[in-house]
Amino acid sequence: MLFEEYFATHSGKTVAVCGLGVSNLPLIRLLCERGITVEARDRKSEEDLGRTASEIREMGAKLICGQGYLDNLDADIIYRSPGIHPHIEEFTNAIQRGAVLTSEMEAFFEVCPCRTIGITGSDGKSTTSTIISKMLEKAGYRVWFGGNIGVPLLDRVPDIQREHIAVIELSSFQLMTMRKSPDIAVVTNVSENHLDVHKDFEEYILSKKNIFQNQTAEGITVLNWDNEITRSYASSANGEVRIFSYFDSSETIERGLQELGLCGEAADRALTVTLQDNCINVHVRGRSTSILDVNEIKLPGAHNVENYMACVASVYSLCSNDDISAVARTFEGVEHRLEFVCEYGGVGFYNDSIASSPARTIAGLKSFDKKVILIAGGYDKQLSYKPLADELVSHVKALVLLGQTKEKIRAEVDRLDPPVEFPVYETCSLEEAVKAAYMAAQAGDIILFSPASASFDMFKNFEQRGNAFKTIANSLVQ
Repeated sequence: MLFEEYFATHSGKTVAVCGLGVSNLPLIRLLCERGITVEARDRKSEEDLGRTASEIREMGAKLICGQGYLDNLDADIIYRSPGIHPHIEEFTNAIQRGAVLTSEMEAFFEVCPCRTIGITGSDGKSTTSTIISKMLEKAGYRVWFGGNIGVPLLDRVPDIQREHIAVIELSSFQLMTMRKSPDIAVVTNVSENHLDVHKDFEEYILSKKNIFQNQTAEGITVLNWDNEITRSYASSANGEVRIFSYFDSSETIERGLQELGLCGEAADRALTVTLQDNCINVHVRGRSTSILDVNEIKLPGAHNVENYMACVASVYSLCSNDDISAVARTFEGVEHRLEFVCEYGGVGFYNDSIASSPARTIAGLKSFDKKVILIAGGYDKQLSYKPLADELVSHVKALVLLGQTKEKIRAEVDRLDPPVEFPVYETCSLEEAVKAAYMAAQAGDIILFSPASASFDMFKNFEQRGNAFKTIANSLVQ
């Protein structure tokens, strides 16, 4: 559907935009500019919204905010923020009386004129999305990069041409109600996450699966073979399947695909990306090609090798080997993801604030070739910390805890048998935690801030949390 045709379907209707985050403000402007009646609704008070409240009124929308912001929701079309669960009572009642529930991201997929690559996963989606974008740009494509990483794209559609490529990071919350899938859908991995919002783990798994469920036979689905859940997705794909694996060979994967029920033409055209002789290789239709020496990858850790394998599977036939290796040799990572901050007194400080789950922190710990002093803890997403505690023995020389989850993490550590030999410190603030970590450190040590928890108990988001850590660490140097 064309951009203006889409908004023409809203003419004469009342539209409610629920949740006034980054992506919905440009949406409100687009609607108001076309004379559409808009209600802008948000849980925050007008005082907390600050300048945003004034901007919305200046656009011409009616502002409804505060605790009862979803009361009397009688709009014809409802756009929800990804942070609002689609199955809450207010939305369910509205749908029953005939309202349409959608989102800014769903609207983008309705009107985007170019090829799309969508990336989701419990861990690694931002890094993978960024690397894919850089590889495509190196290959000469005009790339539009956005989505969950914080850049809305709907208002940019008038500038997007058919020959361009849109690379979109997608969260489970965005995917829950998606009716269209990207042309190339990538799932990096799936592990327990966001159980404070999702009804249960099964709902989370199904939301991730939705990234490829609406593809046609021309679609491409890229999956992580080493993750049990994403491996199981292969038999549900509608189009071409591309598999990457850090551990298994292409022959093992091909046999596994047949066991999953992938056979005939689908199995013949399945592409696998594996490691062989320290190189990332592509195997397709009986032929193997070496694509990238892993020693060229500037980012540390096996999980980043996996990220590059996902990228190679995604851009195969779109980018040359030279394009891929050029990015690998120069890309230093996304902010707040194993980001080197500073060194003081011979101690290195690393910011991994993006790590809001135990699985993500475990991956970060494995990126270093020696034991680290770990700062962890934060908002409780109702996840199990037993897997993290099991890994701490091999990767941590001291543990500093803070936030809502510090007692949960400490309890799992205390259950370990034999008992841990490293010291555990409980603190009340990030500043106190950083200072405690530094007091426990010696020259040559690494302090890793990788919370394994969300940020909302102390900070607005993981970016604000990571910036606070960097400010505190740099203040030691000064």
